[in-house]
Amino acid sequence: MPISAAASSMASRPTPLNRRPSLVGPSTVLLLALTLLGVRAQAADSPPPLPPAPPSLGTTGTPGPAGTTSTTAARTSTRQIVLELGKRTISLLEDGKVLGSWPVAIGDPATPTPTGTFKVENKVIDPQYQSTKSGKVNATTGANGPLGDRWMGFHRTTKDQYGIHGTPSAWAWAVNTRAAVTHGCVRMLGPHVRQLFNQVEVGTPVIVKR
Repeated sequence: MPISAAASSMASRPTPLNRRPSLVGPSTVLLLALTLLGVRAQAADSPPPLPPAPPSLGTTGTPGPAGTTSTTAARTSTRQIVLELGKRTISLLEDGKVLGSWPVAIGDPATPTPTGTFKVENKVIDPQYQSTKSGKVNATTGANGPLGDRWMGFHRTTKDQYGIHGTPSAWAWAVNTRAAVTHGCVRMLGPHVRQLFNQVEVGTPVIVKR
């Protein structure tokens, strides 16, 4: 049976097997536009992330030395401060390795530096000296104050505090000659005590040997 030209034309037209109906119509475009605008509006209304809080340095007004104080317990550390009274040196060790070693002035024989195992109890920036005998406060603080600009307390009695601290330039000779002239505290030169201060935390062991 003969096939008409129209039918022949239709029969010869390939069937679009992979063709998919379009899903993007005017309503879809409008919906997408509104959705994007909503996302942008939400993002614009969202507050920016807060910056990290600065580390707290603690409070002021500790008995004896007074200044900017840290008394927070230290993280777990293998560091320790070792003071050798016979050599008049103080060292910072970590896992037995010496990270630094510096000369010190120590207690006079009449007012010796206590021996034993202690720990850093507090750290003070710009400490202020107060006499335990008279109660009088020395108003000078900072690098040329009686205690220098760093203090690390490691032992206290009912009336006294013992610490590792700086020394004013006028008294630098005591450290340079490794003299035994203090009331029991440990004096270091300013640059040295700042190095030690920055590398230890409250809770770091302090071992004082003869």
